[in-house]
Amino acid sequence: QAADSKREQFRRYLEKSGVLDTLTKVLVALYEEPEKPNSALDFLKHHLGASAPENPEIEALRLEVAEMKEKYETVLEENKKLKIKV
Repeated sequence: QAADSKREQFRRYLEKSGVLDTLTKVLVALYEEPEKPNSALDFLKHHLGASAPENPEIEALRLEVAEMKEKYETVLEENKKLKIKV
């Protein structure tokens, strides 16, 4: 009976934290897919990742990548101009 009590506590924890609701929504979305994906696990990972709140650190890294891409393009242009001069 102690195991049943622990299971029930865990189920309530999952329910309270929104895990059960989120899993249910993703599984329903998979069920309603007209063409089932080759990998159900990849489908779940993609949809669970998409529903998670954005991590501020990830957003900061995205901004850094965008800045680096701009700098890279600038350096490429400068490199082309210098090659022409030489």
